Amino acid sequence: MVSKPGKTACVLVAVFALGCMAWAQSSEAASASKSVSQEKSKTLKITIKGKIGPILSGSDPLGLDGEKGSVEVVASESLSPTSQSGSSVTYTLPAGAISIKSGTEKFKTESPSTMTIDLTDTADILTLIAAGPDGLTVTSTTYLETGSWTTGVLTHPETFAPSPQDLTAASSAGGPGCQVEYVIEGITTVLGFSGTASNKDPVDPVLPAPQVNR
Repeated sequence: MVSKPGKTACVLVAVFALGCMAWAQSSEAASASKSVSQEKSKTLKITIKGKIGPILSGSDPLGLDGEKGSVEVVASESLSPTSQSGSSVTYTLPAGAISIKSGTEKFKTESPSTMTIDLTDTADILTLIAAGPDGLTVTSTTYLETGSWTTGVLTHPETFAPSPQDLTAASSAGGPGCQVEYVIEGITTVLGFSGTASNKDPVDPVLPAPQVNR
């Protein structure tokens, strides 16, 4: 027969063992949760740069033909689509997500913009629409190689490959190839665009937890 103190000791050992198991499971769950969180806390950065031109339509009041230009996009890979149909998806990007430079002029969006990706048989097409100062609206259309994105991009933003890619300017407004359209004071101008497109998605830094004074 086990004495009363012996029974108490057995109970304490069992409770301690269960506590250790629960702590281990809790730690594993927290670690897995942290891993998933880190996997999702990536920021997609797309850089499109090159030469603007030739003029495909319009009078080019801003004089962008022949200038160097760039578009930079920053998008969280945890974003969900604003709309998705078939092989086309549109994401709404927050203010500041798109930076545009042309010649000596540059601006960063101060209002939401859109990023649309169309996966087609002839190209993967990236379309960015952003509002600038003085009522300016810019639409950048970039043709990438077919299969640059996986179908995963229809669920969340992700990187394309290969990167970088050479870009070929369109030869007609609205036709295949890269082009930039801008509208200002009711005047619409479309220009070709040639250069390169690249992207990356570094893991966002994990900030230390704030210190709590007790």
